[in-house]
Amino acid sequence: MEKTAIDDVEIEVNPMDVHSVRRPISDALGFTDFAMNYFELEPGESFSGGMHTHHDQEEVFYVQEGTATFDTEDGEVIVDEGEVIRFEPGDFQTGYNDTDEQVVGFAFGAPKSKHDWDQLESLVYCQECEEEIGHGLELTDDGNFRLTCTECGNTFVPP
Repeated sequence: MEKTAIDDVEIEVNPMDVHSVRRPISDALGFTDFAMNYFELEPGESFSGGMHTHHDQEEVFYVQEGTATFDTEDGEVIVDEGEVIRFEPGDFQTGYNDTDEQVVGFAFGAPKSKHDWDQLESLVYCQECEEEIGHGLELTDDGNFRLTCTECGNTFVPP
């Protein structure tokens, strides 16, 4: 058995600096079969930093306080306090705080506690293809993301 208080879990933020509080509970307790992250999003902050999908995990978000907005390929979805939203592997989404109030929530992923980087795809504009298209992601040694277009192979590190 493992136990912790959420406030005792060290804050680890996204390399893109898109949120100020993310506490990886699954890391702190040694989860192996699913991921659990606690978030506090100030106005304008996001869970991940961009439209993306995990091909190897489903994701579930629970909004404990506030209202989160999720952009999907089917449009915008509002998730209010006490509501839950699920994304299948392969569903593109991005969630963020588009209000003047703080959002407190949890993100869960399964079937593993960590996704495989080669199974993560981000939907961004490719300057070579001149359209929004899927890009593979990898984490560089200096903690930044490197994106590679799945269509033409163009590679870049966002600012």
